[in-house]
Formats: sequence, C-alpha cells, structure tokens
Amino acid sequence: MAKKQSAVAAGDHPADLFMENLEHPHKAAIAVLRQAIRAADSRISEEIKWNAPSFKLEEHFATFKLHPPKNIQLVLHRGAKPKPVEKPFVLDDPHGLANWKAPDRCVLVIQSSDQAFSLKNEIVSLVQQWISQL
Repeated sequence: MAKKQSAVAAGDHPADLFMENLEHPHKAAIAVLRQAIRAADSRISEEIKWNAPSFKLEEHFATFKLHPPKNIQLVLHRGAKPKPVEKPFVLDDPHGLANWKAPDRCVLVIQSSDQAFSLKNEIVSLVQQWISQL
C-alpha cells in the first residue's frame, strides 16, 4: 500500500503557485526577497493576502504591494485591524527605503531589481527590526 501523499507537495504552496503565474517586471527579485524574508526567522509563514505574498507570525506583518509594477514595495504593518500605538516604530534605515504611512506602518520602496539584489541583507534587517517591535 502506497503512503498517502501530503495535500501540498513541495512547490505547491499557494504563494509558490501565485508566483508561478505572476507577471511582474521584478518577479525574480521578489522571489529572492521572499526566500530571504522566510529564512530570517523560523517562525515566519507565508500566505497570499491582498493578492500578493504576505508574511506572518501570529498575524501578518509584511505584505508585498505588487501594483503598480514600476518598483517593488513591501508594506510593513501590524495586521489588518488597527491597534493602539504605544510608541512609534523605529527602523535603522540608512538607505532611506522606508516611506512612513503611520507610526506603525511603512512601505519599503525598492526602486529596481538591481537594488533589491544589492540591498537584500539590509531589507531583511529592516524586516527583522520590524518583527522585534511587534
């Protein structure tokens, strides 16, 4: 008798399937950033939220914004529902990627695939700083 196979085989994760069908000029860079973000903390899981790859611990904390596709945007947030802000979040952001929308929400704007590749470690550092303040 054959072993029962897992319902989701490797590469069949909903986010992987989403990415296979994604048409975006920075698709390769987004794929590299997805992998780096997931590898940054073993507790991170990934889903599709707002029609884009999204990362969560207990709640979602980072979601790609894929449109308009002129650049790569990663929204750092505290989930879908507003929460009281005890103190503003702070990021050590020497490259000026963060565009703050609220004291606890910002968008990392990466201008090109080349910038994403060259600043991958810095982007992961910003995500880790974000997680540490959740």
